[in-house]
Amino acid sequence: METQTKLDYENTAAAEAPAGRVIALPLRKPLAPPPLAPELPKYASPGLTHALIAAILTFAILAWLTNASHVVSLGLLVTGAVGLSLSVALRAGTRASLTEAAAPNQEEIEALADRMWEMQESEERFHGLIDALGDLVVHRDREGRVVYANRVFADLLGLEPRELTDRTLAELGVEVAVVPDAAFADGECLSSTDVVIHATGSQRWFSWIELSVRDKDSDTVSHRAIARDITARKRAETALIHARERAEHASQAKSRFLATVSHEIRTPMNGIMGMAKLLADTELSLEQRTYVGAVSTSASALLALIEDLLDYSKIEAGRFEPEPQPMSPREIASNVVELLASRAYAKGIGLGCHIAPDVPQMITADPGRLRQVLLNLIGNAIKFTDAGGVLLTVRRSPDEKANMLNFAVIDTGEGLHQADLERIFNEFEQVDDTPTRAHGGAGLGLAISRRLVQSMGGEITVRSTRNKGSEFAFTVPANEPTPGDVRGDVLTGRRVVMLSNNRIEAQAIALTVEAHGGTMLIADTVTQAATLAEGCDTLLVDAALEDAEGNMLKRLRRSGFATAEAITLIAPTDRGLLGEFRRNGYPIFLARPVRGETLLRVLLSAIARDVTSSASTHPAIPPAGEPGDRRVLSVLIAEDNEINALLARAALVKAGHKVDVVSNGRAAVEAATGHKPRYDVVLMDLHMPVMDGLDAIAAIRRHEEEHGIVALPILVLSADSQEKTRHSVLAHGATGFVTKPLDPHILVRAVAEQAES
Repeated sequence: METQTKLDYENTAAAEAPAGRVIALPLRKPLAPPPLAPELPKYASPGLTHALIAAILTFAILAWLTNASHVVSLGLLVTGAVGLSLSVALRAGTRASLTEAAAPNQEEIEALADRMWEMQESEERFHGLIDALGDLVVHRDREGRVVYANRVFADLLGLEPRELTDRTLAELGVEVAVVPDAAFADGECLSSTDVVIHATGSQRWFSWIELSVRDKDSDTVSHRAIARDITARKRAETALIHARERAEHASQAKSRFLATVSHEIRTPMNGIMGMAKLLADTELSLEQRTYVGAVSTSASALLALIEDLLDYSKIEAGRFEPEPQPMSPREIASNVVELLASRAYAKGIGLGCHIAPDVPQMITADPGRLRQVLLNLIGNAIKFTDAGGVLLTVRRSPDEKANMLNFAVIDTGEGLHQADLERIFNEFEQVDDTPTRAHGGAGLGLAISRRLVQSMGGEITVRSTRNKGSEFAFTVPANEPTPGDVRGDVLTGRRVVMLSNNRIEAQAIALTVEAHGGTMLIADTVTQAATLAEGCDTLLVDAALEDAEGNMLKRLRRSGFATAEAITLIAPTDRGLLGEFRRNGYPIFLARPVRGETLLRVLLSAIARDVTSSASTHPAIPPAGEPGDRRVLSVLIAEDNEINALLARAALVKAGHKVDVVSNGRAAVEAATGHKPRYDVVLMDLHMPVMDGLDAIAAIRRHEEEHGIVALPILVLSADSQEKTRHSVLAHGATGFVTKPLDPHILVRAVAEQAES
């Protein structure tokens, strides 16, 4: 009865649903029938009622047969009839009540139908909203077959949604694998990938995000994905990659072009500058010497501009990486000061260097970059200083925790306005950018220096006061000093007096003497020096104040310096006057700019002439034309450029050496391996016809290994001053490196050092 009632209810609901509406009824709890009214007593069951009526009728018949009272018989009969009628009525009423209680209410059916219709409309609106967003929605089962796909996905593939059901994505041309069950053993797994879909007439990219879920109770697995169109982003990324590749290619082409142009310009510049220096060493009139100096100055300015442009192009290309290695900050600082000394002396200003005793002998840094920063800063200081001088100091940072090395370049130039202190570190900025400025330049030196210092882990600062000079300082990381680094107070008790008009150089020497425990006083005149003579054991005299007869020293001897050890400070161009200085009473000399180590050796020496003479032979520029001071060397030059070969040959021949010249690498190998006796030194150009320099060096080294011969010193000549080029040639077997344009004095010194090593 209950089952039939439920079926009738479903049929009725389906029959009364509006046309075009499909109602899916959810499972519901069966309705409980309402209680009967009035409630039947427990004995009012059909069987009991029938028995009662039968008993009343039986008694009525027996009463009539036994001649009982007609009234009793009639009463019993009427009672039985009434009971029978009541029983029938009760049964009919009970059935009607039960039927009415079990049947559904018409209003409830309509309300339920409306609710189901609203649910269907809500689902349709939801699907419509997803389609309007343009995202793909796909629901797959455990095997990866499509259970549901929205209209957007179907339209993309040119199909109807029903045609996608029960098909895998691979069958539809979409490469998205099914996440294995192990990936979401704990319940769920969210995965994402970029998928390309070949749509009708085009190829589109989608960001595919899929949630894979496992039902722990039923072990049912489903994969629900939503994908968003990222074709525009992919195209933009591709365009950006192509643009970057084109920019990198253009940058590489620019760098190659600049490197090639730099090398090609350096080659003739080498001849111009070298020949100008050789010409300056000959007998020239005052007018001719002025012209030669102008040629050298112009060539140096052009070379500096080329260096700046090449370095700037490397920075812009992002290929300006430091190459840290063990290096000596003391040696680099001294070498740079010596290199720029001639420029300072030509302007009539001083150039000094002081390196504190606690500066480590070795640190880990990029020597090429450090040298370049010092060249830029000291070169700028010399350019903008017309009186006084420039001082380079190297100290450890006062902050012990920082463990940094501080380089400071102090000048007495015109100084800077406060508003210019930050601007000058920008590219192509000048201190004076007006058309009437007195100093030229591209405005790249300080910008490049800042980049270099930052790449080495330091920082660069400037302090300046207008018309009172400037101080440019930068830091680089330093190693912890070892016990052998610090010389200590080795000059304790020494009293030095220096007579010089060059306050900057005098101060640099005084700082070195006092840093090692000594005392030094500076005087400008003989009269002033006489007041400082008491207790003096060492007298330093600037050669610029002395005359040809040595009258300055004679006056000083009479003023209280009779027993003091006399040392003269000479400029590099005064080496030819050493004989006169010795005859006038100066057995010892120091070449300007004075190195701290050389100064210490001289002051600590107890032997006046032999020991101090060797100690004072300054390593910057060796005397030219005193063959007794060195042995004659046999040198082979491998150089294809005639001007460069002529320059190197002229410089070495002038220094008293024997020179042979070849023009290609193969000839260099044959000469180096077959010449008897062997050459003392070989100068090898890198770029030559037939065989380049590196291959020639490798061939010479192989020959030496095969025959057990001692390695021949080979100096590479190259216009490429990059540190990686130095490393490369040394790795190929070279023993040294000389940068073009060649400086004749530096070349002669390098050859002598290689032959002695």
